Amino acid sequence: MAFTAKDVAALRAKTGCGMMDCKKALDASGGDMDKAIDFLREKGLAAATKKADRIAAEGVAYVALNDAGNIGVVIEVNAETDFVAKNAEFQEFVKTCANTVIEQNPADVEALLQCKASGSNETIDAILKEKILKIGENIKVRRFRRMEGALGAYIHADGKIGVLTKFDTTAEIAAKPEFQEYAKDVCMQIAAIVPQFLDEESVPADVVEHEKSILKQQIIDSGKPAEIADKIVTGRLQKFFKEVCLVDQLYVKDDKLTIKDFTDQTAKKLGGTIKIVDFARFEKGEGLEKRQDNFADEVAGMVK
Repeated sequence: MAFTAKDVAALRAKTGCGMMDCKKALDASGGDMDKAIDFLREKGLAAATKKADRIAAEGVAYVALNDAGNIGVVIEVNAETDFVAKNAEFQEFVKTCANTVIEQNPADVEALLQCKASGSNETIDAILKEKILKIGENIKVRRFRRMEGALGAYIHADGKIGVLTKFDTTAEIAAKPEFQEYAKDVCMQIAAIVPQFLDEESVPADVVEHEKSILKQQIIDSGKPAEIADKIVTGRLQKFFKEVCLVDQLYVKDDKLTIKDFTDQTAKKLGGTIKIVDFARFEKGEGLEKRQDNFADEVAGMVK
């Protein structure tokens, strides 16, 4: 089957590959566009594999809700540079991943990669490899959390931080604008103050014991008798809980209230009950090694 320059241009537009690569693909496939795309995809898989060991610590933390607002996901997808994280192709891929999680509820990232993408017959993994080929950077779906129920969502600084929070309340209250404003404020609190736990009961026993041992040693080192250290520790432990537990934290918009006070106050205004039951806070690149670029070495490499 013969092909024209328009076919080459069309293939390039579909794949983002170079003109000569597109011509070779059409030659190899006898001018069949679908086979040419497969040819480039196979070639692209090799290219994607080469990029897979590059450090991907930029990207976005993204939050999405379904149309009803009762199923949500916070997801982190990484790229190598902040420039690519702002790329429309990359952002569209992130949204596709989020919608797929909402619709299909995969157990983990590996399961998500094998899912048929939302609105597509291709898997997330296949689309990921296409994006790596087209964009030219390593891209990784790092993690996600999916929740169902009365939800609050917040994205900070164009995807630097994403927060999803679940509440126990009635559907009637959850639909009210005042509740949505309250839920967003709670999410903003989580983004800004970074609670580690929901409440005292959710703090693991080993974390509490570790904190107790540190506090006790501090008290003994300050010259206080060991026999009264335990009593002092109890008081100081409450300060620790106020720092790390969401419901015990002081509300950033009104430090006369804790988040629990703010929640109870809102519930009373709305004529019902509200309880925070879960939250997830993702910060892009959190805990990942960052790529260190050396400009002098880069320039030297270019002129060799």
